[in-house]
Amino acid sequence: MTGATSGIGRELANLLAKDGYNLILVARNDDNLHQLAQSYDHQFGVKTTIIAKDLASDKAGQEVYDEVKRQGLQVDVLVNNAGMGEYGMFATETDLQKEIDIIHINVIALVKLTKLFLKDMVDRNEGKILMLGSVASVIPNPLMAVYGATKSFIYSFSEALRNEIKDTNVTLTVLMPGATDTDFFNKAGASNTKAQEKARETPAADVAKTGYDALMSGKDKVVHGAANKASVAMAHLLPDSAVTSSSRSDMKRTDEEEESHSIAMSLGIAALAIAGLVVLSAWKSHNAVEREYDEARYRYKGNRLKNNLANKASNLKDTVADKASSLTDTVANKASSLTDDLTSKAKSSFGDLKDTVLHAVN
Repeated sequence: MTGATSGIGRELANLLAKDGYNLILVARNDDNLHQLAQSYDHQFGVKTTIIAKDLASDKAGQEVYDEVKRQGLQVDVLVNNAGMGEYGMFATETDLQKEIDIIHINVIALVKLTKLFLKDMVDRNEGKILMLGSVASVIPNPLMAVYGATKSFIYSFSEALRNEIKDTNVTLTVLMPGATDTDFFNKAGASNTKAQEKARETPAADVAKTGYDALMSGKDKVVHGAANKASVAMAHLLPDSAVTSSSRSDMKRTDEEEESHSIAMSLGIAALAIAGLVVLSAWKSHNAVEREYDEARYRYKGNRLKNNLANKASNLKDTVADKASSLTDTVANKASSLTDDLTSKAKSSFGDLKDTVLHAVN
């Protein structure tokens, strides 16, 4: 478990410990890790191994794996939870080194840990992996552009890996929450934003429970919350520019004046309402459409099979007829040849007999 000492990671660790899992907790702060380990030992009686590591370091992923192996531990569940963001305009406000660190933590360390532990799981043909994605995995995130891009990477990466391991007993689940009540926005410099206000309505424990249940049941992915599910659905229907503009609005400071005019706002609300109706209609008709599609697909496959069998039967009939005709011709030829041979031999024998009789008479 990476990023185990706070937020969603802490809540996920609580659920794992409650279910009796021995834990390997990875985070930067050694003191926080020790306190957490003691808490789990007293409360749940599980063994907790702690590894203090800054995942922004280029070698961190390999070093975590090497330490786990050195202690002779087997990882049955990998939770790639650690992540961070940086708030501001990419071109003029954010710090490049922080954004490089974000890429190291959110992407590079995640890829290395997944590479190393997934290979072991595939070799054993068992294991579970949970990736912490985001609604930002499918919705661009202005004012946190690098963070959003890393979450898009996680989503695409996970989809590809899931296809590669589909014939194994290893599962890979992506948890996709929206804004959640953690210290994320404060650490990212995004305090007092509309997104942080929304986050206060979503406890980290609720998000963790959604992800944990999905992980344990082997689901491919799960979006937490009805509003977030609607946002993800609309992201596939509305123009990219409209989706991105809506996301940008959520990242505004609460004390900023609205730049949009009332007409534009009305149009935006109308567009969202229409999109919502489309999503609802699509959801209601999904099962019916899917059944019609399946029926048409099965009819097509049935007709194609019927035609293939008819063609094969016709071909078999022609082949048998050809073989029979050829066999008849062969038998007739051999019979004719045999008849000619016997006739010739009979004539020859009769001639010899005639000569012998005549000679005896004379």
